[in-house]
Amino acid sequence: MQALEPRRRSRWVATLDTAFFVLAGVASVWLAYQTLREGIQPGWPMLLVFVFWVLVAYLVLPRLHRILSTIYVPDYFIGRTRTADGLLGDPVNLALRGTADQVHEAMTAAGWAKADPVTLYTSWRIVASTLARRSYPNAPVSPLVLFGRRHDFCYQQEVAGSPSKRHHVRFWRCPPGWLLPGGFAVDWLAAGTFDRSVGLSLFTFQITHKIEDDVDEERDYVVGGVSAVPGTAVTVLRDFSTGYHSRNGGGDRIVTDGDLPVIDLTAVSVAPVDEPPPSLRRRLVPVSVAFGVAMTALRAVGSLLVAGLAIAAGTLPGAAELEQGPVSHDLVVFVGVALMVSGLVDVLLAGATLARRNWARLLLCADSVISVAGVILPRLATGSSVMLHAGLLPVAASVLVLLGLSSDSAREYTIGKRGTVVG
Repeated sequence: MQALEPRRRSRWVATLDTAFFVLAGVASVWLAYQTLREGIQPGWPMLLVFVFWVLVAYLVLPRLHRILSTIYVPDYFIGRTRTADGLLGDPVNLALRGTADQVHEAMTAAGWAKADPVTLYTSWRIVASTLARRSYPNAPVSPLVLFGRRHDFCYQQEVAGSPSKRHHVRFWRCPPGWLLPGGFAVDWLAAGTFDRSVGLSLFTFQITHKIEDDVDEERDYVVGGVSAVPGTAVTVLRDFSTGYHSRNGGGDRIVTDGDLPVIDLTAVSVAPVDEPPPSLRRRLVPVSVAFGVAMTALRAVGSLLVAGLAIAAGTLPGAAELEQGPVSHDLVVFVGVALMVSGLVDVLLAGATLARRNWARLLLCADSVISVAGVILPRLATGSSVMLHAGLLPVAASVLVLLGLSSDSAREYTIGKRGTVVG
C-alpha cells in the first residue's frame, strides 16, 4: 500500500498539470479576444492590435495546436520529429553509430559549430544578429521533439555570415535497446535541413526560419562532410520510408526519397577532454519558466503598488468608475493588506519555482486559475462584456503566468527531468 502512494500522487499531479495546461489554452483565447476588443478603438488602444498578434502567434495557437495534436498525432516513431507545439516537424533523415564524444569530434572536424541552447539571451542575440546581418555561428535553433524529448544538441554552418541562412542538423540519442523499423540498431537519429530565409509560419504566424524543400540535398551535404573524417563509414538503408512530399511544423514544403544514411563513427578517434568539476555545472532555466516567473514578479509588483496607492489615497482603485459610493477605511486597509500579502506570496512562490519546487509551480498555476476565473465567471453570469483598460492588465498577467508555468518544459524543470548542461 505504501508503494502505491507515490504512484497515486504522481497520477494526481499529472491530472492537475493536464487541467492547468488546457485551462491556460482556454484563458489565452479569452485574453486574445478581450485584447482585440480593446484594440478596435480610435487612438492609442489601436496598439493592442499588435499585442493581439503576439498573443495569437506565440501563445494561443501554439497552445491550441499542442492540445489538439496530443489527441490526433501518433506518439510513436514514424520518421518525423514534432515541434514544441506538437505539429509534425522535419523528417528524420540521418542515423549514426558511436558515442556522443565521437559525434562531437566528427561534426567539429567536418567544420560544424555547436548551436547554443535557447535562452532569453540567445533568442535576443539571434534576432539582433539577423536584423543587423551580423554573424552568429552558434545561433540557437528552435526545439524539435523525438522520443518524447527535445533534441540533445544541434550543429550548424552559417552561410555568408548571416544567421538567416544556415545548414543545421539536430541530434537525438536513441533509447537503450531501441531499434529502427526492420531491426537495425543505431545510437543516434538526426534531422538535417537548410534554413533559406526568415518568414512567417503558416500554422502559427510566428516569425521563423523557412527551410529548403529538398531535404535530401541537405542530408547528402551532411554525409559528404562527415564521411571525409578519418574512421568514418557510411551505409544507406534504401527506401527506409516511402518517398513523400509534405509540410513541416512551419508550413514549409518537404520532399524526400525516403533513403536513410547510417554514419558509423565507432572508429573515430576522440581527443581526451577535461570534464569541468561539478561546481561548474548548472541547470538551464527554460524560457517558459523564466517567462512565468517574470510575469509573477510583475504581478507581485502590481499588487504591492495598488496596495500602497489604495492605503495612501484611502479608496480602492476603480471604485469611482463602478459607482459603488464611498468605501470605508477599514475595507481599504483590509484590501490593501490582502494585496500586499498576495504580492509577497507571489515573490516567495516565484523563488521556490526557480529553485525547482514543483509544489510552488502548481500553487502559482492554481492561484492564476482562481484569479482569471474571478474575472471571467462573473462576466459570463451577468452577460457583461465590459473590461476596463486597467482591469485587463492584472488578469493578463495571471493568464501569462499560467501559460508559462503549465508548459511541458516548466513541468519537466520542476520535477527534475531536465538534463544537466555544462555552463
